[in-house]
Amino acid sequence: MKKMTKIGLAIMLAAMAFSANAQKTGKTPEDSVKCIENLSLYQEAYKMKNYADAYKPWKEVLQYCPGYNKNVYIRGGNILKTMIANAKTGEEQSKYIDELMAMYDMRIQYFGEEGLNKARKALDLEQLRGEAAVEQYYKLYEEAVKLDGEKLEPSYIYKFFEATIFYVHSKKVDPTLIIDNYDLASTLLDKALKANPGDTDIKTAINNVEAAFSPYASCEQLVDIFTKKYEAAPDDLELVKKISNLLESKGCTKTELFFNTTEKLHAMQPSPESAYMMGNLCLTKQQYGKAAEYLKEAVAGLEEDKKYQANIRLAYALQGAKSYSAARSAAYEAAKLDPTKGEPYMIIASLYAETAGSCCGSGPVMSRVAYWAAVDKAIRAKNVEDTPEMVERANKFINTYSRHFPSQTDAFMENIIDGSSFTVGGWIGETTTVRTVK
Repeated sequence: MKKMTKIGLAIMLAAMAFSANAQKTGKTPEDSVKCIENLSLYQEAYKMKNYADAYKPWKEVLQYCPGYNKNVYIRGGNILKTMIANAKTGEEQSKYIDELMAMYDMRIQYFGEEGLNKARKALDLEQLRGEAAVEQYYKLYEEAVKLDGEKLEPSYIYKFFEATIFYVHSKKVDPTLIIDNYDLASTLLDKALKANPGDTDIKTAINNVEAAFSPYASCEQLVDIFTKKYEAAPDDLELVKKISNLLESKGCTKTELFFNTTEKLHAMQPSPESAYMMGNLCLTKQQYGKAAEYLKEAVAGLEEDKKYQANIRLAYALQGAKSYSAARSAAYEAAKLDPTKGEPYMIIASLYAETAGSCCGSGPVMSRVAYWAAVDKAIRAKNVEDTPEMVERANKFINTYSRHFPSQTDAFMENIIDGSSFTVGGWIGETTTVRTVK
């Protein structure tokens, strides 16, 4: 009697459910009956954590009303993982794993969230089948990342990159894939962090990605990986940009590949920023003329807050090219942009000292008068910037070049008196004060 009552109740509930929402409870009234009957059975067993007893009626629910609700799939995952753990044979275990994978496909079909559920599927497949399934779970992570981008849970973005490394090593895939997917994972996590600056999960994922990439991030390895690619496609803008940016981010700016790709990038897509970069690179290679041309281009186009440093670098480049007057102009421009800095005046001081022997005449006095003007500029440097570093640097310069002042005797012979005013000639053209040494 009780059994008949339950069946009758199930039929009644099924009929009501079917008329209300056939998609949720089954395609037919009969399916709805079986759905509701088995729902009750599996739920009762599940609540008691008797997953073995819950397994069969749960499968019936999945068959007759796969769109009932999301909990069927969440609980189904727990049921199947328990069955996998308790399986007595490898064959039996494999069967349950296959069912778990198929369950994820059904969940996507009825409840969407394709990217997230593919990532969940990948994680379970990785944990349950390990290296044997590396290609399958890597492809699933890859699809998840493509579908959800930076909105994917950060731990799954990290798992995607980790799976990349396993996949490359296991299947002997081109190692460039590690670089490409590092770039992708980093970009996605950076975007996510920008949108959620305080999210610790994102920060953890970023740190994990960086740690995983570290063994592959040496300059030698990066250059080895990308040199052939660059040589094969030197006009591929995206490739050139990727190589240049990656080498810069990893501190590989002294490599020939970085110079070549950055130069190429500037030629293909010029900007004040790339001109500044090229100017600095040429400066480190002591290609002063080229450096000056790039830095002039940078100075003309950079925003005001970046022009100070560009003018400083331009002054050094012009000094190296022995264009002393132009170098001084660049240094004065820098001083105008930031009057609190002593660096421009130290540059001018070095220009004057460098040309002392040739700018203003010969003889024991005239070949040394430029040192007065040089020391004046060093004094000005520490007066405008009284930081310990600048004061120490300026004082060292002053002590060094003060020893090169003309002797008192030589100056007297030229009718030049200590403390008097004196105009330094040549390209310097500045008025200073006479100072001598005994």
